[in-house]
Amino acid sequence: MTMTATAAAPNRFSTYTNASVGSDAKRDRLENGVDKKDLWSSMLDSVASGKRLPEKNILVLGGTVDSQREFFESLSNTELRRTLDRHPSKIPPVANSFALGYTYYDVLDADQEDILARISLYTLTNPSPTFASLLKPLLTPQSIPNILIIVLLDWSQPWKWMRQLREWILLLRTVIQSLDDDCRAAMEEVMISWRDRGRGGGTNLDGTTAVPATSDGDIALPIGPGEWEDGLGLPLSLVCQNAEKMEYLEKTQGWKEEEFDVVLQFMRTVLLRHGASLIYTTPSSPSQLPSLVHSSLGIHSLLKKHPLKHNVIDRDKIVVPPNWDSWGKIRVLREGFDVELVSEGWAVDLAQPFPRPQSQALVTNGDAGTVAVDGDQQNGDHHQHEDEGEPEGSTVALYESAVQDPTMDALQIAGRTTHSTTLEIETLETQAFLSQQAKLLDNYRQRNDESSRDDLKSKPSRKVEEDEGAGYGNRPQDAKVLEHIGPVQFNMGGIQVDADDMVQRLKDRQTYGSSPEPNSPSVEGGIEENQPMDTENLQAFFTGLMNRRGGSTN
Repeated sequence: MTMTATAAAPNRFSTYTNASVGSDAKRDRLENGVDKKDLWSSMLDSVASGKRLPEKNILVLGGTVDSQREFFESLSNTELRRTLDRHPSKIPPVANSFALGYTYYDVLDADQEDILARISLYTLTNPSPTFASLLKPLLTPQSIPNILIIVLLDWSQPWKWMRQLREWILLLRTVIQSLDDDCRAAMEEVMISWRDRGRGGGTNLDGTTAVPATSDGDIALPIGPGEWEDGLGLPLSLVCQNAEKMEYLEKTQGWKEEEFDVVLQFMRTVLLRHGASLIYTTPSSPSQLPSLVHSSLGIHSLLKKHPLKHNVIDRDKIVVPPNWDSWGKIRVLREGFDVELVSEGWAVDLAQPFPRPQSQALVTNGDAGTVAVDGDQQNGDHHQHEDEGEPEGSTVALYESAVQDPTMDALQIAGRTTHSTTLEIETLETQAFLSQQAKLLDNYRQRNDESSRDDLKSKPSRKVEEDEGAGYGNRPQDAKVLEHIGPVQFNMGGIQVDADDMVQRLKDRQTYGSSPEPNSPSVEGGIEENQPMDTENLQAFFTGLMNRRGGSTN
């Protein structure tokens, strides 16, 4: 029995141990199994995802620090006002003074004031190639479907728009070319969805779902000429700020409707190649800017819709939604505009290397464009711009020949329509300029000294001749004396004698004494000429009369 018990005991221990181990392993397999679902975790994840805000990104390029802040205020004015009403201390900071700036704001619903999305804005003011490394981390496969590119331009300098836009497009293409295959695939999907907007493919211009009117409503319209020729892979919008300055250009610079139409035609033609949108904004008046930006990012309110409407009639409230424009609509604005030439020229501009030597110098000087072209190019004479560095057929050169800077053109200030070939003036060094001016001053001084010496030599001789050839009263100084003292009269033996009359008599006697009488006939060699009157005797005669008058008075 002892052996039996001993043998059974180990069996019982072994059986218990195996059962315990087997139950623990089974429990572990149940907890860590693939088919096992944690209900609590899934519920928490669903609740967290429901409260998570959709994140959208806007990349703001161009402008200045102040103009970027104005754009931010015009875009988020309503949302900021509501945020301040509810949370006065929660004001989003704006940090855009150095390199890549950042700020954000929440898009609120119209009625319930629920937060629809949070938009992060990244700002950049300088199209320098050194900043390309700052933009690349913002473009990921997850962020590409939720990003919008905005380029800011200002109506204070519309003649620089085309050159500024080209610099930003070349910078973006440099960043896009450096991305990996996953990012490029995401961009391709974004561009396909954007090309289908408003073409009957199930989406409207503002990104909302379209309700097909017929069974063929899902058939997309074909792409017209000049559309989507240079898609960037990201949606693009051009915002032209301070449209109120158009009135200033009209009143002070002589701009007319023709100039404003030409600017609009150029910009619409170029943006059509990228499938981009265009809008003019004024700080003091409401605009469709929030509707355009929010619809481009796919943010829509289910309670109150804000439809996006095009406007090409009001010159200071222009709105061109994406996929709305075409060559035909651009030609209607004003006749004589060559849409095809401008569109092909933009392809030539984008084929230029980046960075360009001129662009680097312009960025350093803080000037986006100071190159002008000859006015004869408006008549179709498009030559190689060797001095300006622009290729043949460049849209930038065409634009700057049609829209010129009035403040830099002296010929236009004078009222002429022709323009000089260059706006830049080469200046000399300070010392070289002063040395040239010193030589000119010396020449002027020598000429002045010579003329003054000649005058001094000729004045005495002229004075003697004048005094000898003129009697009393004929000389200029005599006239001045008579004019100063006035008429003189004196009493000679009870007879009033006028000094002027006496002087005139003396003149006549002196004249007749030196020349023959006008009534006496002249006989050659027969009669001697009258001798001149003895003035000494005449003076003694008058002196005696005066003395006699003085004696009788006494």
